[in-house]
Amino acid sequence: MKVVLFCGGFGTRMRSGAPGDAPKPMQLVGPRPLIWHVMRYYAHFGHKEFVLCLGYGAHQIKDFFLRYEETASNDFVLRGGQVELLANDISDWTISFVHTGVEASIGERLRRVRDHLDGDEIFLANYADVLSDAPLPDMIDRLAGADAGGSLMVVPPPGTFHCVEVADGGLVGQITAVAEMPLWVNGGYFVLRQEIFDHIPEGGDLLVDGCRELAKRGRLLAYPYRGYWRPTDTVNQRVELDRAYARGERPWALWEPAA
Repeated sequence: MKVVLFCGGFGTRMRSGAPGDAPKPMQLVGPRPLIWHVMRYYAHFGHKEFVLCLGYGAHQIKDFFLRYEETASNDFVLRGGQVELLANDISDWTISFVHTGVEASIGERLRRVRDHLDGDEIFLANYADVLSDAPLPDMIDRLAGADAGGSLMVVPPPGTFHCVEVADGGLVGQITAVAEMPLWVNGGYFVLRQEIFDHIPEGGDLLVDGCRELAKRGRLLAYPYRGYWRPTDTVNQRVELDRAYARGERPWALWEPAA
């Protein structure tokens, strides 16, 4: 099943803005960039055909894979100056690098890679900077067995904010952590049918246009998930992931042998 990854945005909250600054999907967590971790997640479940929607920083993403160093994340033997890999990461992956524009919306990026999906009835899509240990096969099976045009994973709102209920007169009633409220936010990890393209106009958005229209028609599934899910919208979030990686705390790395 093909995997479309949106990796062409500016990611201004992640970058310093300096010329040549790496795009968000190329920010490192451990020895590899975020996009690699997302792709390894899908490859772990057997989905190794990727379509990358490129834009800002496209050359850096291309160069990473064109100059890929297997020795950075795999054991190997150096014998007589020759490297013998004991394992490898991406040798059986197929990656299509498609420039979808620097300013394009997520929905427009998806529209521009439609031809690369070869008409597959069901395909996967995601942002290139969100890590999770969610059970992908279950997500796929739920859509495949349902009369729906797509599904998206929904998660509790991230953050440590609390909602305060204020009554007449200014008295505080209930104080509730946002994560404990019956609220869900878009967590990415989309499973989509070709039907989604019927509802995304030129320049449109995947969520606001495509998914909203499916929802109006009663054809959008939600996959609620309260397990591990981490976005990387800011430098601090990426740094915390990097520190967790260094500590050996990598719940998203399902491909690694169990300790």
